[in-house]
Amino acid sequence: MAPEIARPGLQWFNVAAPLPIASLRGRIVILDFWTEGCINCIHIIPTLRRIEERYPDKVVVIGVHSPKFANEKNAASVKDAIRRYEIHHPIIHDPKMTIWTAYGVQAWPTLVVIGADGSVLGQIPGEPDPDRLVGAIDNLVAQSESAKTLQPAQLKLEPLVEPKGRFLFPGKLKPLPGAQKQWVLADGGHNQIVVLDDKGAELSRYGNGEAGFVDGTADKARFNHPQGLIASNDAIYVADTENHAIRKIDRATGTITTLAGTGKRGLVLSVTQPGKTTALASPWDLELKGDQLFFANAGTHQLGVLNLKTDDVEQLAGSGAEAITDGPAAEATLAQPSGLSISHDRNTLYFADSESSAIRSLSLGADPRVTTIVGTGLFDFGWINGDFHTARLQHPLGVTVDGKNLLLVADTYNSAIREIDLSKHVVTDFDGGAYTCHDPVCIPTREPAGITVADADRILLVDTGNHRIEEYRPSAKSYHTWAR
Repeated sequence: MAPEIARPGLQWFNVAAPLPIASLRGRIVILDFWTEGCINCIHIIPTLRRIEERYPDKVVVIGVHSPKFANEKNAASVKDAIRRYEIHHPIIHDPKMTIWTAYGVQAWPTLVVIGADGSVLGQIPGEPDPDRLVGAIDNLVAQSESAKTLQPAQLKLEPLVEPKGRFLFPGKLKPLPGAQKQWVLADGGHNQIVVLDDKGAELSRYGNGEAGFVDGTADKARFNHPQGLIASNDAIYVADTENHAIRKIDRATGTITTLAGTGKRGLVLSVTQPGKTTALASPWDLELKGDQLFFANAGTHQLGVLNLKTDDVEQLAGSGAEAITDGPAAEATLAQPSGLSISHDRNTLYFADSESSAIRSLSLGADPRVTTIVGTGLFDFGWINGDFHTARLQHPLGVTVDGKNLLLVADTYNSAIREIDLSKHVVTDFDGGAYTCHDPVCIPTREPAGITVADADRILLVDTGNHRIEEYRPSAKSYHTWAR
């Protein structure tokens, strides 16, 4: 029989009170063991939503948040993740992983299916095929109805309230080329792309705000939680993350078109294929070199490239295995690359490899190779300064080039900016870390996902958890909210 899930001391979200396992008898229960930073866990959420909508009174989905990173043990971070991914089913925050242990779970994600009689029917480790999972639940519901073991009843849910503001869980911020200094922001939670002037004032938006996969004019097209982008003189390219696609905004007309991706989660990238018929997997950020549009294909632990002349996509780096090994680009292993920045000479692509808490580089010459700068393993993380061998980050999502020999990192789960000196081979807190806040009401930075250098004395940090952008002034050792 299924072990108890309503354990003392555990915090529940989206319901008024814990749900004892016995109270769920008569319905099929799916326990989703997940952690908020895991891309494969994120991929399952839409499939579980399909099942919930299909069987609102016959199947109960309960997420068991079982944290990998130290920051994920923080209940406030879990609440942010629930809102960010629009999860409405009950979530148990289990920071000591007691339910994980009771059910013998060994990997993220894992689904445990419990029958209407309260018995454990089986486990599904890893990311299942969406249609096969839905089909399996269809069969199980039909069998249970035939056996007359179902007692349909709908849960009374109390979903978390969505934050209100101009931005909602924004992702990357990049410069917009042109005569006047402007910026383009992935406003992921609002399913939109926003153009800002150099003072943070809003100039325009693309996308009607509803999640979807629709091309067309700026007011009718739809994105689905875009996280990354890059702009050229004539276009804004968008990593439309939950559509598993790369989109193009024509700057002259405002028209949005799809360059790559089918709207469904794809498999490992390999040989050259037409972009429009090739399924991608959670593209998270973009960079541009001539006609080469580089993308972080987080869902397959790879970097890819879209040729803007031919509209073809292919593997750029990463075998598709999730690990952290260096070497020739095609053979190296990556772990959820999520942020990109190209060197000033355009010969090196730096990337934030979030699940290995690493910053790595890819040489873009005739013999491309992956090299790890900071980071050692999938479970090695922290907030440690020092040389490249001993320094630690925690699930960074953003990186940018600052000068010839410095990288700045949005060290997401440490809620900090870190500085990597490529000449001295050391990692420090950005400019010593001693900055004074000049806001009327100062709040701590929370889980930043993007960072960019505005000019010699301005750094813009996307403070994702606080739905704003901060501006840092190194000369004055100060920072303030630039846009929110």
